[in-house]
Parts: sequence; C-alpha cells; structure tokens
Amino acid sequence: MAFAVVLPKVGMTMVEATIAVWHAAEGATVSPGDPLFSFETEKVNYDVDAEAAGTVRILQPVDAVVPVAAVVAYILADGEELPAGVEPALAASAPAPAPAAATTQPAQSSAAAATRGPRAKASPAARRLAEERGLDIATIVGSGPGGRILKEDVESAPVPPPPTATPATPATPATPATPATPATGARVKASPAARRLATELGVDLATVTGSGPGGRVIKEDVESASAAPVPATQPILPPLTGDIPYRGIRRTVGERMLGSLQSMAQLTIVTEADVTETVKLRAQLVDDWEADGVRVTYTDIVIKAAALALRQHPRVNATLDGDQVHVQPNVHVGFAVALDEGLIVPVIRDADALRLKDLARRSAALATGAREGGLGPDDLTGGTFNVTSLGMFGVDAFTPIINPPQAAILGVGRIVERPGFAGDSGTEVVRRAYLTLSLTIDHRLLDGAPAAQYLQSVAGYLERPYRLFTDA
Repeated sequence: MAFAVVLPKVGMTMVEATIAVWHAAEGATVSPGDPLFSFETEKVNYDVDAEAAGTVRILQPVDAVVPVAAVVAYILADGEELPAGVEPALAASAPAPAPAAATTQPAQSSAAAATRGPRAKASPAARRLAEERGLDIATIVGSGPGGRILKEDVESAPVPPPPTATPATPATPATPATPATPATGARVKASPAARRLATELGVDLATVTGSGPGGRVIKEDVESASAAPVPATQPILPPLTGDIPYRGIRRTVGERMLGSLQSMAQLTIVTEADVTETVKLRAQLVDDWEADGVRVTYTDIVIKAAALALRQHPRVNATLDGDQVHVQPNVHVGFAVALDEGLIVPVIRDADALRLKDLARRSAALATGAREGGLGPDDLTGGTFNVTSLGMFGVDAFTPIINPPQAAILGVGRIVERPGFAGDSGTEVVRRAYLTLSLTIDHRLLDGAPAAQYLQSVAGYLERPYRLFTDA
C-alpha cells in the first residue's frame, strides 16, 4: 500500500506551513531516515525524514501553502501506483529515469545509509551547509545539545578534495597551508566571544591559531585573522538580487507588525540611563565567567532589569483579550534575534527568577538555536513581554512595535560615552556612559505615567546594577 507523507503538526497553534524545499526529487528512491523535505511555519523551519522505503511522488511543490495533516507526497513500493484520482505536482506522470552516469547512486546511498545507521541529529542550517560543501553529515561530531550537529561544526569540518578526472591510487594528501581541524573531529577550542566574532566576520576558526591557555582561540586571534588577506579559494557570496518570495518568517513578521499598528493605540516614550556602573560590572563578569563558557551581554543585563521591574509594575506584564485585561502571573521575556528571513523571538521563561549567569547562558543557547534553525515551538511561544536591541548597529532610539497581545515592548539603543557631572557640588566633570531606552506601550492598557514609572525602574536597575543580584 502506498505510504502517505503528511505535513506534521509541530505546534499547538500551527494550522499550515509552506513547502520550502524537497530534498528528494520526484521519482527518487529513498530509505527510512533519508531527508525528504523541509517546510516553513510562521516561526521556524523543520526537516522531515522518510519513514518508508520506495519511490517518491510529490503532490505539493515548493512554495505551496499546505494545511496540517494534508498529504504532500507518497512513497511507493515496487509495482505500486498512486491512489486513484491523485495526480503528482510535477509534469512527469512517472518517475524520471536517473542519468546513466548515476545509475548506481541510489544503491550506493541506500548502502551508505544502512551502514551508518540512524540519521545524524543536525540543525537544518547545518544539514544545508553540509550538502553545499559535499560533506557527509554522519561523519561530523556535533557540539550542540545531545550531540546535535550545528552549523559551526560543519564550518569546522574539513572539505573533501574535488574528485580527480581519472581513477588513481589514493595519494597521501598534501599538508594544508592552514591549521587543520583535529583528526578526531573535535570542535575547535575557542572562547564564546571569539566564536561569535568569527561568525560575524566569516572567519573559519579551524584556520586560526589560538594564543589563549592550551591553544584556545580568543577574540584577539579572530580579529588578527580577519585582518589578513582573504585566500583566493574562499568563495565570495553573490550580492542579493532579484525577486524574493514573501513567505515564512518574513511574511509573518510583516503581517503581525501591520496588524499590531492597526489594532493598538501605540505610544513610545524614551529615557536615558547612566550605565557607567553596568559597563564596569559587565567587564568584570565577562572575565569571571569566561572559564564557564558564559559571556554576558548588555542585552542580557537589560532583560534581567526589565524582568525585575515587571514585578513592581505588573500591569506592564499584561495582555488584552476582548474586554478582559489579563495580568500574567509569570514573567516570560522574549528577545529579538535577526535572521536573513526576518526577526524571530525566543522566550526566556521566568526571567525574573533566573540568576543573571543562567539567564545569559539561556539567551546564548536560544540565539544560537534561532540562527541554526534548531528551536521548537516551546522556545518561541508564551512570551509576556519583549526586548529588542539595535544598539549594536549604532542606533540610539527607535520605535519598537508591540507583539500582540502583549502590552509593551522595550527597545535598547547603543551605549555612548560623554562628559557628566559628579562630586558633592555637582561640578566635577567626569566620563560617563549612557544608554537610551525606548518603551512602546498599548495606550488602551497603560497610560503614560505608569509606563514612565516602569521605565524609571528599569533605568534604576541599570544605574545601580548590584540590585540585579540583591532583588533577584
């Protein structure tokens, strides 16, 4: 009997999804565990594996919007036909014959799959990059939770040499000009700051010589490597041109933001906090926590401050449902992560109760998961308040848009240094650091005065950051 492949429901609110890519072509032969297709929900992307062996017949093409539980393909055993009345999405009415040069590929793929056993756990981004580089994902050691393979692991894996024109006895490979990835496949030892900077600058950590303890790659090593000439063999990404489908995360963000502005009475108020002591505290915490692999960010500190202030101003931690204002009992703070496809907002649950160190560790894991496509519905739902930052792009103040049905959202600008006054008489000129905070509220739930009081409380935590520990 033909095996029906249906669109799975991966979240309580999911009703439909868009087919993003078919990993198995029309007429291809697959085995259980082989990549079949990927789909996009309004929040994240998911991979689906084949659950049966046979020939793939595709019913829904790429870009098709499909409801949950709809049949998107069939997997047919030898001699089976599509059910009566079912037509494939592609023009071909029968599986396309494989090119002559590749007649043995399906058998080889099946044999390889049988040899390596269950499919390796990997994020969609890691799997796509491995396919682009011609790497066998099963040979890569994962550094993510539970051994999950991340994009960074694929980037650190050595790329196999291109095939030669004629068969030859394998020769001893030449010594690479750059430091190689360890033979064990172990992840390159690097500080979190170095790893993040390498991702931003496009530096391969496997090519960087570490100057830290035990050869650990530190931020300064990455900065030095990025200043070196780019090797001629490094691929240059083409500029983004042409038409881009308006779908998935990008479409969801656009529709929600438009709906937010159309359905709410939004007001933005702005204040400035003297964060001189916060800057000092963060520098100390970065040094103290680096050995534990934790690098606290300014956004982490603001999230903690915002969460503690919500305890004092619970009406800000509310939602509007019809004629009822629900003051939420828990403080679950979402924070915006920018992707190429649009913004995604992971949620830190009970942010007010978490120690700052644990909050920083959790936010880093969620941000990495967002960029690697490894978050699930529970990571992206249930937020009661959001924080979004543009400070890293040199922005001072902006108007953040509320994510319905929340009552408010906090925008974080950049930190700037300028002269300030101190001393008993207030006449001593000193160097101070200032941060701009922008709070957008739904004026239906909050008036300007209580919103300003909340904003003052957040600024108070940032001006006296020791309270982040004493009030937690």
